[in-house]
Amino acid sequence: MALRYINLNIQKGESVIIQGPNGCGKSTLIKILNGIIFPMEGSYTYEDHEITEKALKDSRFAKWFHQQMGYVFQNADTQLFCGSVEEEIAFGPIQMGLSEEKVKQRTEDCLRLFGIEKLRERPPYHLSGGEKRKVSLACILSMNPEVLILDEPLAGLDESTQKMLIDFLKKFHAAGKTLIIITHNNQLAKELGTRFIQMNENHELTI
Repeated sequence: MALRYINLNIQKGESVIIQGPNGCGKSTLIKILNGIIFPMEGSYTYEDHEITEKALKDSRFAKWFHQQMGYVFQNADTQLFCGSVEEEIAFGPIQMGLSEEKVKQRTEDCLRLFGIEKLRERPPYHLSGGEKRKVSLACILSMNPEVLILDEPLAGLDESTQKMLIDFLKKFHAAGKTLIIITHNNQLAKELGTRFIQMNENHELTI
């Protein structure tokens, strides 16, 4: 999916809502922001570092960048792959090189935060959609990112889980963190957005 004439500056602590019709390039944009794909022209910088395929081949830089940027996929199955929920949440902190004690503490904190302590030994693929979404968020939060990027975070969730997620995202943003959210849900946009970006069918921004 090609993007055209993208000129975008997101400040620390913003809560940015990205909206637009299906196929306009929203998911492509956030994949670039997360360093999954890279622009063919122009550049993308984060904290004065240009994010390129070459830069992310440096394992130390890549570890730092991916700790900074938390990306929650629309389909939780895409990012859940360990044998148990507990292992899933611990995976990120282990990759960050944290001590065993800190890994355990972060894992327990995230299990408690999302009320999923009873799921710790369950395989992720046996969970409901709402449970998977909670686990995928817990996995990202275990790495304490500065930026949280979400693609249609309320999709497939029941009303109570939607409320829990919105309340959590409000607290995350209130802590000075940055939110970038793709959503068609106008209520979510109204409750969380401090800035709104519209993309059109020509794959352009209309801010």
